[in-house]
Order: sequence, then structure tokens, then C-alpha cells
Amino acid sequence: MKPTHASRSQLGSFVSARHALSRRQFLRGAGIVLSLPLLDSMLPPFARAATAAAARAEAAKPRRVFAICNNLGLVPDQFFPTATGRGYALSPYLEMMRDHREDFTVFSGVSHPDVDGGHPADICFLTAAPHPGSGGFRNTISLDQYIAERIGHETRFPSLTLGVNVAQGARSLSWTGSGVLIPCEEKASDVFKRLFIQGTPAEVNAQMRKLDLGQSILDAVAGQAKDLQRGVTARDRDRLDQYFTSVRDLEQRMQMSKEWERKPKPQIDAPVPLDPASPREYMDKVKLMYDMARLAFETDSTRSISLMLDSVNSPAIEFGDHKTTDGYHNLSHHGKSTEKLAQLKSIDEWHMKLLNNLFTDLKAVKEDGETLLDRTMVLYGSNLGNANTHVTTNLPTLFAGGGFRHGQHLAFDKDRNYPLPNLFVSMLQRMGIESDKFASATGTMRGLELA
Repeated sequence: MKPTHASRSQLGSFVSARHALSRRQFLRGAGIVLSLPLLDSMLPPFARAATAAAARAEAAKPRRVFAICNNLGLVPDQFFPTATGRGYALSPYLEMMRDHREDFTVFSGVSHPDVDGGHPADICFLTAAPHPGSGGFRNTISLDQYIAERIGHETRFPSLTLGVNVAQGARSLSWTGSGVLIPCEEKASDVFKRLFIQGTPAEVNAQMRKLDLGQSILDAVAGQAKDLQRGVTARDRDRLDQYFTSVRDLEQRMQMSKEWERKPKPQIDAPVPLDPASPREYMDKVKLMYDMARLAFETDSTRSISLMLDSVNSPAIEFGDHKTTDGYHNLSHHGKSTEKLAQLKSIDEWHMKLLNNLFTDLKAVKEDGETLLDRTMVLYGSNLGNANTHVTTNLPTLFAGGGFRHGQHLAFDKDRNYPLPNLFVSMLQRMGIESDKFASATGTMRGLELA
């Protein structure tokens, strides 16, 4: 039914009113009475201003993501709690992080749909691309790079891709939109220098020339590719359009890199770290990478970091007073051997200790009245639900910080798993990125609420 002249004029007077509208006001016409919903205009001017200011302040808060994958996972019965919801009894591993139990949520019954293949699934931890072990597999964009493409220009480094004992050229958590692997930085000293050591004027100018040269090459290639558009099929035109888009995106990134080259790097009161000499010093490497991530976030040098813990590629390791008698991978295939399980549990417990220390360090840093953990989403998990059997379901997943309401065990069906990419959508939205879809996600993570 069309509104009458009277109802249209009344609506117009409501819209043009300079004062707050009454919540009791109605639209009346032709015998119809229609109550108005709660509108922003019904709030007093000062309340509207306060609400808008609060929204702007929330949007201006830097949000960050630190995604960590241990590709040999954790002993399941030591990690997963038996009770669910809030107030659950901590499992043996989570007991080691008791001081932070209100800062994290533990998930069970989650996985990436159709991501199978055992060990090859680690490269899909942040992409959720299906069937990584199949012939002709091509990976998709990873969560950290999806974030970097959208907000990476706000920091000196759009993202950092870190690794421990990584099989270079074969393993990484970070993948571009065209499915290309981004190599991991393995030396903490190199990461530190990139973050904080300012080059000489000559080095800065040399880097600027490289960026200028790269951009001119892109312009030339783009021009040649454009000529190819004449007389090609519609499908080829689509491919060329995708190519042009990627060229433009890369040009924009290079331009942003030039602008950051002109700005001095942050100064911190910390020495260049000493890199462990041997892959056996696995845990020392993990700790150093956690430190590098914290420093990068603390100085707002980046807001997106991935860390691949390539346990499969790690030998027998030494940590604290412990020394394993076999390689990490062989221990994971314990076959219920008491001796192997005892060593594997010691390794897992050390992982929990380091993660606990990371949470402590992030909470110790204050940023505008909040802790760095409040503004940093830490995702810790694995591509394997059980390394002993190579299953890629019921993935051990712990999610901390970021301003969510934690302190709970969210348990889903262990046979028909809930999609873990739903958590990625929740993370993207928390970053201020408008997205309701990522990979095989069906929505946001059920049961996860903002604090």
C-alpha cells in the first residue's frame, strides 16, 4: 500500500527534524498506524556524537593476527579438555597456562573441510584449500596475506612470514592470491634487522632505485600484455584482467614500500638476537620468533604474522634439561610406546610453556590503556588432529586475545567437524575487514563473542 500525502509529509518532517525524535512517534495515514523503529535520530545529539566517537575510536584501534602452526600437533588426550563450556576442567597441557585461562578459548571438533593428505595439509593451515596431496593441487590465498592485501599499507611491513626448521621452498603458511609460496624468514637476527636496523643513506637510495626499476618493468610488461587483448577469447580477456589487477596491486605495494623507505625505523632498547647454531635448538628458535612477533606488534611494524613450526623437518632436539633420543617426526609416530610418548609429552609441555610466556609478555605491554594481547589474536594449532595416525580432523586449536570473551571450551561434533575457516571470518571481521566468507567458511565462529 502506498503512503498517503499526510504520511509522506510526516515522514519528511521526521527526517528533517533537527532535534531528537521521540520513540513514541508514529506514522499515521489512511487508517494505518505504523510505529517507528529505534533510529539514530531518536538519540539526543550528544548521545549520537558519543556513539559515533566510540565507533571511530574502536575502528582506529590497531588489531593484529599471529597465526602459529605446529605441523606435528599435540598428543590429543593431553590437550583436549573432557568438559565443555565455561568453568571446564583444564586438561594436563592447558593446566600449564592456568594463569591465562580467561584469555583463551580452546576448540575441539573443528577442521578444514576436504583438507586431507596428512603431512601435506600443513601448507593449507591458513588457506583451507582442499586436497593438498592430490595431483595438480594449487594453493589459495592464506589468511595472513588476505589481511595484508587489505590493511598492509598501514604498517611498514604488510606481513611477516616466519619459520622454525622449515624445509625452504616446500613449506610455508603464507601463500599469495595466485597460490605462490612465500618463503619463511628463519633467522631471528635477520627479522630483527629488517624491523629495526636503519640502512645507510646510500643503502636506502639503492633500495629506492630497485623499487623504481621494478615499477618501470611492471609498466612495460603491462603495456605489452595490454596489446594482447586484441583478438583474444573472452576467457583469455578474463585472465588478462586478473593479470592487470595483480600488476596494479603490486605497483601500489611498491609505491607504499617507497614511502616507508623514507621513514626512519623504530628504535628499541634490545640487542640483535643470537641465532641458535643447530636445528636441535628448536625450542630456542621458537622462543626467539615469539619475541620477534611481540616486538613487531609492539612497534606496530606489521599487523599480520604467520609462523610455521616445521617439526616434521626437525631432528632430535635439546631443550632445558631435556634431550630427545629420536627425531621429532619419529617420536610423533609413537605407536603407543611409553618411552616415545613420554618424550613427546615433554616436547608438547615445553610448547605450552613457551605459549604461556608469549601471553604473559603480550599482556605486559600496554597500548592506550589496553594490553597488547587485547589487540592481538593469537591462533595456535595444527594441520593434524593426531600425528600418530596422520588424521586431519579434530584439530587441536587454541585461540587467544583479540578482545573476545574467552575462558571456554567450544566443543563441536568430533565425527562431523565444524569448519575451522569460520574462525577466520570472525578474525577478519575483528580486524575491521568486511568479509563474510573465506575459503570453505559457512559464516562466523559459533559461540565466540566479543568481550
